[in-house]
Amino acid sequence: MTEFPTEPPSASMPERASETTPESPWPLRVLSENLKRYFERAPEAWIEGQLIEANVRGGHAYLTMRDLDVEYSLSLTVWSSVLRGLDAKPEVGSRVVARVKPSFWLKNGRLSMNALDIKPVGIGDLMVRLEKLRKALFDEGLFAPERKQPLPFLPQRIGLITGRDSDAEKDVIKNATLRWPGVKFEIRYSAVQGVNAVSQVIAALKDLDNNPDVDVIVIARGGGSFEDLFPFSDEQLVRAVAAAQTPVVSAIGHEADRPILDDVADLRASTPTDAAKRIVPDFHEEKSRIDQARERMEYAITRFVDRELKNLESLRTRPVLAAPEGMVTVRKEDLLRYRERSYSAMTHRLRREVDAIHHFKTQVRALSPQKTLDRGYSVVQKADDLSIVRQPAEAPAGTPLFIRLAGGKIAAMSEGEIADAN
Repeated sequence: MTEFPTEPPSASMPERASETTPESPWPLRVLSENLKRYFERAPEAWIEGQLIEANVRGGHAYLTMRDLDVEYSLSLTVWSSVLRGLDAKPEVGSRVVARVKPSFWLKNGRLSMNALDIKPVGIGDLMVRLEKLRKALFDEGLFAPERKQPLPFLPQRIGLITGRDSDAEKDVIKNATLRWPGVKFEIRYSAVQGVNAVSQVIAALKDLDNNPDVDVIVIARGGGSFEDLFPFSDEQLVRAVAAAQTPVVSAIGHEADRPILDDVADLRASTPTDAAKRIVPDFHEEKSRIDQARERMEYAITRFVDRELKNLESLRTRPVLAAPEGMVTVRKEDLLRYRERSYSAMTHRLRREVDAIHHFKTQVRALSPQKTLDRGYSVVQKADDLSIVRQPAEAPAGTPLFIRLAGGKIAAMSEGEIADAN
């Protein structure tokens, strides 16, 4: 690194910039030399952008590079020695990478960037970079089918992001309106290629995603070259689409080189016309389906009613419904028959029991004391206490007695015991 002479600080000169005051300032050369030493220590860096201006004067090239996504630009100086050693001279409009290092000019206090090497970025390099990003996003799961949101059957309002007065806009609106005349659009115009495309498409996407009336968002462009479509593979745009709460349809219209937007979108349409056909149903087809469904329903209902009428007629002709009193008549006959059987059984049982009672009555009467008296027997009782006399000793002479006979009783007096003649 080049060394520059520096003025030794005097006793009154501050050592640091933060210590300077109006009363004790630095000489301008001190600040300039310190700045130069600071920038000279900065390392070299590779940067990428689009070359938008190139002037060659005195064998040196003075270039202007612009960032690919935002409106930032940077001036570069390519010395003749470096310019002669380049394999290919950079062209305005091309995408390049440059190895740069800052340089500070003491005389005019100008900061510039010296380009030590410049290389154009070819299609092959972009495709390799694109496939690397695609694989990284795939591994992250942004392309997974389960992350994709289903589109509404009939969106009430469609958000459309496209270029102003573009064929893509006309194709989407025309074909969607032909299929469903009542469809409404919320259109956001943005650049669809170039340095401003990514930022404007992201801004339009966020605006439509925050609109509760928008049911689906279509990002449309009518094809183009690989370089023109490169913004639709930008990582910021792809992640913004993946984070959207509203379903997003990609309608870029490029079959050969699919941008990454096609992979992360909830639906990929091959063209803007195809997008219009897939986001809204066809009115005539839906009306035809409704008519067919109505005819099938009418046919099914008619068959059901006819079948039930036949079932009712079959039920009405059954005997139980044709003559419902028959069931009562049968039960009445059963009741009469059971009553007669019960009456007969009870009568027979009563007769048997009456005969048994008469038999028992005859037996009782045959065994009664009266029947014994009727046969000529008598019962002797004492007249005072009517106790039965069973032994002669119980009625000594002079004992008053009653003698009970079959026809009554007589009074008697005991004469005492009489010897047995036997």
